[in-house]
Amino acid sequence: MAVVDKTFRNREEAGKQLARQLKNYAKKDVVVYALPRGGVVVGAEVARALQAPLTILTARKIGHPDFPEFAIAAVSQDGYVVKDEEAVLSIGEDKFDELLEDAQAEAERRHNLYLKGIPVPDVAGKIAIIVDDGLATGLTIRAAISDLRLRKPKKIILAVPVAPDILVTAMMDEVDDFVCLYPDPNFVAIGGYYDEFSQISDEKVIELLHKINK
Repeated sequence: MAVVDKTFRNREEAGKQLARQLKNYAKKDVVVYALPRGGVVVGAEVARALQAPLTILTARKIGHPDFPEFAIAAVSQDGYVVKDEEAVLSIGEDKFDELLEDAQAEAERRHNLYLKGIPVPDVAGKIAIIVDDGLATGLTIRAAISDLRLRKPKKIILAVPVAPDILVTAMMDEVDDFVCLYPDPNFVAIGGYYDEFSQISDEKVIELLHKINK
C-alpha cells in the first residue's frame, strides 16, 4: 500500500495521486464510482487518467440528532442501511426511522439530480473502482458497496486518499483491493489532510459528470 505526504493541496491533486496508484487498470473494462459530492472531484481525476466512465454511488450519512457530525448510520439511495446499533438504540427507533426516511429521500433526490441525462454504465462482469475523498467511520462507504454488489461487478476496488489505519484493515474484507494513500493511525478529520477542502456544489458535480462522460 502506497504512503505519501499526508497533506493534499486539494481534491484534484489527491485524485491524480490515486490515479497513479491505479494505473494498471487503465484502458481495462473499468467503471469508476464516486461518492458525491467531494468524491466526484477525486473520482473525475481517476476516471480521466484511466479513460473510464464516471458515475456515482449515492449514500447519506445519518448523524446523531444532538451531534450531527457523529455518524450513527448510513443509507444508500436504494435503501441499504448500515448502522451503529448502540448509537441507534441511544436515540430510539422512532427517531432513527424519521432520520432514515429523510436521509434516503435526500440520497434519491441527489442521485436523480446528478445523473439526469447521463447514461448509467453497466458494471456487470467489469471492474468497479469506488472513489471518495476520504473515509472516517466507513458507514457510508459500506452502504454504497452493498448497493454496488447487487450490480454484479467482477471486482470491487476501493480507492481513497486517507483513512484511519484501523478502518483500512477492517475494509480489506469488504472489497477485492483497497488503495489508501495515507492510512493514518492518528486520524483526525478528512478535511485536516487537505490544504483546501471547500464544499462542492451540486452544479460542480453535474459539470464533472457531464465532462468526463461526453
